[in-house]
Amino acid sequence: MGNRNYYDTIADIYDQTRWLTESVAEEVADFIVELVNASPETSFLEPGVGTGLNVLPFVRRGYAVTGIDVSEEMLDQFRRKLHDVPQNLSLIHADASELPFPDQSFDVVLTVHMVHTVANWKTFLDEINRVLKPSGFYLNAQWITPPARMEFERYFRMILSKYEELRASKPVDKVIEEINVEEYFHSKGYQSTYVVAKEWRVSNTVEELLSFFKSRAYGLCWRVTDEIFAQVMEEFESFCVEHYGSLETELLSEAKFEIWSYTAS
Repeated sequence: MGNRNYYDTIADIYDQTRWLTESVAEEVADFIVELVNASPETSFLEPGVGTGLNVLPFVRRGYAVTGIDVSEEMLDQFRRKLHDVPQNLSLIHADASELPFPDQSFDVVLTVHMVHTVANWKTFLDEINRVLKPSGFYLNAQWITPPARMEFERYFRMILSKYEELRASKPVDKVIEEINVEEYFHSKGYQSTYVVAKEWRVSNTVEELLSFFKSRAYGLCWRVTDEIFAQVMEEFESFCVEHYGSLETELLSEAKFEIWSYTAS
């Protein structure tokens, strides 16, 4: 992919292949506004803002929102959702692990399933701690994968693993240090609260989910070469027909938007 990163490659299909809809995002925003007791002056920062799914509701409500992302293509998708980029929105193309802001700049810092993507998570959390105002909130959130989708992915991984011996040219994966956001912020004197902002039902046919994987919308789909990936998908589609009975079979299950909220003691 050259200098292009994974998110550059999938930017135009990102939203349709995830399970957070705009209507759900609006309800999550309602929850967050109440959680942080937002006022008209409350400022939001989302490192790894991507296509803006999580913060677009705040922009539309007039809050000051800053988004930073390593993928210019993802930011372009965000811009296309707006007729003009409003004055209360600032989008920055940069590495989110080095936040280019003064100390104590933001009332709320929101990350959604992205801490694991930065090279040095402790340095990244140091940066969040630095740019957060003393009375501010760090919201570490994630969309919980619906169980039916999780099972679908598990079957894909099962088939993908059979082709690992064909990846001889791929370096051995590094051991990833366990990320403990809770322990980090407790050591800095923060208090934490766990909340579920929203639960909703997600429905897709097997054929729809197969199309997402065929488009390589998820990181694990890039673990093999194009040629091997085509073989994996051919075998996986045959498996799905046999296992689910039909590509039109509907997979329905619950999703959650979870938040770990950190505030200074």
